[in-house]
Amino acid sequence: MFHLLTPHLRTESVLELTVNRLRELGINGILLDLDCTLKRYRETEVRPEVAHWLDALKAGGIGCCIVSNGRSNRIKHFADKLGLPFVANALKPLPLGVHWAMVKMGFRPEHTAMVGDQVFADVLAGRWAGVKCILVRPLHPEEEPWFTRIKRTPERLWLRWLSRKQNKD
Repeated sequence: MFHLLTPHLRTESVLELTVNRLRELGINGILLDLDCTLKRYRETEVRPEVAHWLDALKAGGIGCCIVSNGRSNRIKHFADKLGLPFVANALKPLPLGVHWAMVKMGFRPEHTAMVGDQVFADVLAGRWAGVKCILVRPLHPEEEPWFTRIKRTPERLWLRWLSRKQNKD
């Protein structure tokens, strides 16, 4: 059961996920969480370096789709600005939104990764959907709503335990 909460890869930022690195992992399609992954929760724009990173991925043939639990109108605003398709109201940690996005994009699970900042939403949804999971350090999680912040303490404890276990192996 613990494997469902274990990301395949952990990175500081999405910016570390270059076209070459994704190709080495066998990934040609990524499903991206929005809040605290691509942007700070309260930001109304995505930083220019993130927009350039997305452009580089698209130019390199990596398919991208936003998968968010956020409301459709809010997610559409960002998706349109970035030129990305999206699935809103994704119901993560259930795998439904991940499956909808893969169907929408024509992605195969074995070549797809879910990229997000939350173990108990993004990683769990991706694992249940049978895709690789990449966990990034959250961007300013203190700005998130209370119902998201309460998950951060057990998440930190889990990741600390997981790091110790992996360092022993």
